[in-house]
Amino acid sequence: MSIVGYSIKERAESLEEDLRKWRRAIHSQPELSFQEYNTAAFVAKILREIGVEDIREGVGGTGVVATIAGQPGPTVALRADMDALPIQETNTHSYKSRREGVMHACGHDAHTAMLLGVAKLLVKDAEENQLRGTVKLLFQPAEEATDEHSLSGAPYMIKEGVVEDVFHAVALHVCPWQPFGTIQVNDGESMANVDVFEGKIIGTGSHGGYPHTGSDPIWMLSSVLQSLYSIVNRRVSPLETAVVSIGEVHSGSASNVIPSEVKIVGTIRTYRNETRDYLIGELEKAFKIAQALGGDYEFKVEKGEPALKNNPEVNQTIIGAAETVYPDVKVAKGPFGLGGEDFAYFAKEVQASMFFLGCAMPDGIQRDLHTPIFDIDERCLPMGTAILTQTAHHLLT
Repeated sequence: MSIVGYSIKERAESLEEDLRKWRRAIHSQPELSFQEYNTAAFVAKILREIGVEDIREGVGGTGVVATIAGQPGPTVALRADMDALPIQETNTHSYKSRREGVMHACGHDAHTAMLLGVAKLLVKDAEENQLRGTVKLLFQPAEEATDEHSLSGAPYMIKEGVVEDVFHAVALHVCPWQPFGTIQVNDGESMANVDVFEGKIIGTGSHGGYPHTGSDPIWMLSSVLQSLYSIVNRRVSPLETAVVSIGEVHSGSASNVIPSEVKIVGTIRTYRNETRDYLIGELEKAFKIAQALGGDYEFKVEKGEPALKNNPEVNQTIIGAAETVYPDVKVAKGPFGLGGEDFAYFAKEVQASMFFLGCAMPDGIQRDLHTPIFDIDERCLPMGTAILTQTAHHLLT
């Protein structure tokens, strides 16, 4: 293990109090996607206190970009997301969310705090001529949601040129299914294409006592659902990664009125684009069954973020960096699941990878992402800071 590795580990651990303080301050004042004004101002304030001189605010909306330049060399980017979720927190710790119905239930508060820690370490490295190249720290808004243009925060930052001079990009995500001291990596597709479909089954409706006088879209729904739920099980290879789930069904307003339409909204999750396109086509065929039953249909799909495709070489750099600063680190391998992650947009522009950082609480209670009880073992904060910092150094050498 290198002396640099020891130094980064010890220096990151010396920041633990700051990391906890920053994370808890952000956690207590969460902001939803595209609304991270106070969070971004907090980030910029800390960056200035740390000594970062090149800070751009308002990038891609509320994004912040901190650039730390050392000796001549390439440029790499490290990214953290800043937004929270529309979830009511049920934890009782002193720093729980003070905003009704909004919570950092996906660890973005931790991601942001760790990237601030990286900034503090890299500023010192640059001052001591120990940084070869340039590191861009991307504090990104709106990872969790899209706007009226179906875009999240990453595409807006990319449009403003934040990765035009970047060779590699890295991000981490806290992981409640892995214990502290473990990282999880995966080559290739690691998180899903995320698409939202909306379909309508259209009939004429009628009086509930005279159903024969009209066409009943709820009756048609039973056949549509049977076909829809059989797509993955019977028309997609079991070796493919694919999910179709319905989250909303809306129809009717009274017990004695057969409605004129049924609205269905759901999600499509895939790894491969070929499977993505196939499922969209098969879903429309399922809705088209309504025509054979005397009705009609409407169908549309809003394509969201692409599948996250991790670069194998960057993954090896992450593993090497983690083992440099933590020789006993456990490395788990396997895809991260069918959640969405808009870091995928960065990974389409440059060689990039995201790794998952174990954060499970030691009490054995499963605190899953996007739940009201989500929480982390804060010992992971200096660990993530150290691994990200060491990874940047390795990518620049």
